[in-house]
Amino acid sequence: MMKKLLLLVFCFLIIYATDAQNYPHQSNVLWVTTPSSTNWLYKLNEEAKITVSLYEYGILQDNAKISYSIGPELMPSDKTGTATLRNGKAVISLGTMSKPGFKDCQLKVELNGEEYQHHIKVGFEPEKLTPYTQFPEDFVSFWQKAKEEASECPMQVSRVFVPEYSNDKVDCYLVKLQAYQKGSFVYGYLTIPKKQGKYPVVFSPPGAGIKPMNPLKDIFYAENGVIRFDMEIHGIRPNLDAETYQEVSRAFGSGNNSYLVNGLDNRDSYYMKKVYLTCVRALDYLTTLPEWDGVNLIAQGGSQGGALALVTTALDTRVTACAASHPALSDMAGYKANRAGGYPHLFTKFEGMDTPEKLKILQYYDVVNFARLIKVPVFMTWGFNDDVCPPTTSYIVFNTLKSEKEALITPVNEHWISLTTRHQILDWIMENLRQN
Repeated sequence: MMKKLLLLVFCFLIIYATDAQNYPHQSNVLWVTTPSSTNWLYKLNEEAKITVSLYEYGILQDNAKISYSIGPELMPSDKTGTATLRNGKAVISLGTMSKPGFKDCQLKVELNGEEYQHHIKVGFEPEKLTPYTQFPEDFVSFWQKAKEEASECPMQVSRVFVPEYSNDKVDCYLVKLQAYQKGSFVYGYLTIPKKQGKYPVVFSPPGAGIKPMNPLKDIFYAENGVIRFDMEIHGIRPNLDAETYQEVSRAFGSGNNSYLVNGLDNRDSYYMKKVYLTCVRALDYLTTLPEWDGVNLIAQGGSQGGALALVTTALDTRVTACAASHPALSDMAGYKANRAGGYPHLFTKFEGMDTPEKLKILQYYDVVNFARLIKVPVFMTWGFNDDVCPPTTSYIVFNTLKSEKEALITPVNEHWISLTTRHQILDWIMENLRQN
């Protein structure tokens, strides 16, 4: 019981710390930045302004000098300057944009010898953003052939009950699943309502990185009558200790050693090919569960997980709905259009990526090209202040979708969603269930 309590406390702290990124926990300083447009959006060629206030120890500051730099999102700044707080406020003009996109205002102040930073982004008709990434003529046939080849891999599954993640309403199992090819396995936590019945299934691939998994943060799905499968993609047991994961991550999780660029010289050897196909194999397994209602199969995830949810929805017609938060891997070549591109930011954080050959291969793996094929309802949510998966690329994905779609736009968010939004996603899923 004590172990379970500690795990719950750990999950709460992780969620709280994540949700507090805009206003750092236990900081002496609070920034308040208010755009002149209430929804943080402007028309092209319309001037955008922000009002800045600063609090130290909860006390409104006056006469403090703010340094700022302004420029297109994730691109070099084109304007710098200073503003002094008068009567606790300063108004800064961000200028405008003649093309759809986002401007970012970076703020700095020094108080008592310490530097504090903040930023805010505003959009200019982002609903008109379109992909830079082109759609290959053989995109559909390439993935159809890849799925057929991967389906020849025999299904092999082992499942072990995990008491520390189970409770009086939910049974949790650690699943080991063979996928893509013989000898290639992935793991995941399967949470199933204890009460006998037939339930919808939610497939949830992971965010980026190589790190432990903990199903408790989403245990409320199974507690509310939804089977959930949280899957990792690297074939590493999710219950290893954090130190071991750090060692593995250092080996192939960052920089030009990252799995995200592994094999990018060939569209058939790129690491993400097996990842995308493994997601389909996960559905092969989930649709065999006797507790499944036989109809509803939902893909849901955030960041890299949001990307994989959308990819899986496009690749497999068994998926009946998709919920994706700030998806990664989206219009990754957008930097070629002199604007923000999608995570993992291959053209700014890696070396040797900007070649015609790699650009062509990326077209087969970019989320925007999968979004073109989706025919089922999609829910998306994203924030403006996100520098990991910038709003430019989330808008591009959403704008590309031709199916029924809904967006929850939360401008202040960086790369996180609140606990309330997490429950709103489940509410949307329940509202979009198909009848048996």
